[in-house]
Amino acid sequence: MPDDSADSRPEGRLLALLGDGAHGSVATAESCTGGGVAARLTGLSGSSAYVMGGIVAYSNEAKIALLGVDPEIIATSGAVSEPCALAMASGARRAFAATWAVSTTGIAGPTGATPAKPVGLVYIAVAGPAGARCEEHVFPGDRAAVTAAATERALWLLVEMVEQSVGEGA
Repeated sequence: MPDDSADSRPEGRLLALLGDGAHGSVATAESCTGGGVAARLTGLSGSSAYVMGGIVAYSNEAKIALLGVDPEIIATSGAVSEPCALAMASGARRAFAATWAVSTTGIAGPTGATPAKPVGLVYIAVAGPAGARCEEHVFPGDRAAVTAAATERALWLLVEMVEQSVGEGA
């Protein structure tokens, strides 16, 4: 039987790492996950010590206006791209003056795909004090499965970046 305790889930790990407020704060910038990452983070009592806020920027206009994504990134790489995910994370970090920010942008389906960008393609980025990291994934399944998988991986990537930074004494 899987361990379903708070510490076995990524949001529980983040609470353990950041709950005392001494190691920084978190913000979110979400498109394809529609606020799911922020909902998971704030679902635990005590998360207000480090969760600053989140922006669901579903449209390109919102990505540009609220997160400061350069319109040129949208025009050349598209909203579903590594440069956009990185810009979204940096924009959320800046908007909330957060130590870390996590972003998601992708195609949850069933529509919106192209041959170059299939359903399930998601870019997840985390920006922090030591830089940023972005991952590309193609998650299988329907819209709900893609969104759930992207939310889970975004949280775990955030955990990895925070653990690395805390381990280095940042």
